[in-house]
Amino acid sequence: MAGVSSCMKYSMFIFNFLFWMCGCIILGVSIWMRVSKAAQEDLNLDSSLFSAVDLMIAVGSIIMVLGFLGCCGAMKESQCMLILFFIGLLLILILQVVAGILGAVYKSQIETTLNKTLFEEAKKLQAVTQDSQVFQEKFQKFEKMNQCCGLVKGYEDWGSNFNSPYGNFKICECAQKDQNTDLCIFYSNRYIYKKPCSVVVIDFFKHHMVILMGIAFGLAFIEIVGLGFSMSLYCQIQRK
Repeated sequence: MAGVSSCMKYSMFIFNFLFWMCGCIILGVSIWMRVSKAAQEDLNLDSSLFSAVDLMIAVGSIIMVLGFLGCCGAMKESQCMLILFFIGLLLILILQVVAGILGAVYKSQIETTLNKTLFEEAKKLQAVTQDSQVFQEKFQKFEKMNQCCGLVKGYEDWGSNFNSPYGNFKICECAQKDQNTDLCIFYSNRYIYKKPCSVVVIDFFKHHMVILMGIAFGLAFIEIVGLGFSMSLYCQIQRK
């Protein structure tokens, strides 16, 4: 062990053990969400969200492999494992930076794509098919919860379905407590919410983009620490 700092060695091991545990948790939860019918029903997952779950499985697997390489490289003082860990972590850091740059450069295109998606979804509010009716019922709950009406153009998005009865409430109808506030307007013999739900959706994405950026910066800091640990230990083993 001459020439190799015990503090550095065990710090590297603990760091990567926690890294490996995070990978295990992400992988385990992702696989459970992917294969369990009960989980898919409880979390209201449909096939359109499976790609995100598959991505989580891939991320969890990569983190587990890197954590394993880091742990074994530290305890066995293996230069090969440490350099593989360093390269893997460096590639992830580079990908994060590239993704951040692309996100900033193509921000306007991302917003355009989102708006197109919202316009396509808005067409379902005017449809009369059974699948569309299921979507409309879920969307009305979303409207009530977020105090909004329609998806892009407000009440116009509902077309001829606007006056169709759904359960014990009417489409876009304001809650009694909100009727005399700026949230509502009077239209078609009732108070309705004036804000289109696209505002809520876009605000949601903007808010969570800030959170994602914070997580990305936090991960980048951890990755830089990991790179420092692994290279320092690699150099100490080489000098031993």
